[in-house]
Amino acid sequence: MRIAVYSGSFDPLHIGHQAIMEYLTRERSFDWVYLVISPQNPFKDASKALSGERRYRNAIDAVRRHPDLHVWVDNIELSMEPPHYTIRTLDALRRREPENDFTLVVGADNLDSMLRWRDAPRILTEYGVAVYPRTGFDVRKIREFLYEKMKTLPSPYTLDASSLHATPGTVGFEDTDRLYKIDIIDAPIVDISSTRIREGIAAGEDMSKWMM
Repeated sequence: MRIAVYSGSFDPLHIGHQAIMEYLTRERSFDWVYLVISPQNPFKDASKALSGERRYRNAIDAVRRHPDLHVWVDNIELSMEPPHYTIRTLDALRRREPENDFTLVVGADNLDSMLRWRDAPRILTEYGVAVYPRTGFDVRKIREFLYEKMKTLPSPYTLDASSLHATPGTVGFEDTDRLYKIDIIDAPIVDISSTRIREGIAAGEDMSKWMM
């Protein structure tokens, strides 16, 4: 089966997340979306975020309210030892379910910073990414930049700080658009965020219309 791996804190799940998941299964022919609940982001204020287990249970409740969605809420990252690199999660999913084909789902903002991710070339060659739009990011320009940058790498499976500043034309790949799988999807953009919902709830606003 084709599985879309959609990872995040989802604190809380909202209709923007729902729109992406609906698009993946209905328009991009993924059999299932695995909603992977991530541990607390170290760059965010842990005191303002629910624990991983609580977010996991809340996500299950939200998905159950939409039985037509082919979404599985997965807590695999919550039981993994740090550091929580995305490549480790993808490899763990593949070991657990070798019969399935996994694709990572990311926003255009994540694609813009992907060269800084651990084993980014492995993610793009072995799994591939489905990229949804984010306001303020030209995803097609970002993809072309990555294709050009990848041509300078000595191998599709290695990346270090020096590679980010390699001289173009050293050792590269002419067919990066086939070697590295970056699929742009036209999922709808919903102008809401989990942060805005949390702020609204804290201020006493009714945010129910935004909740999944």
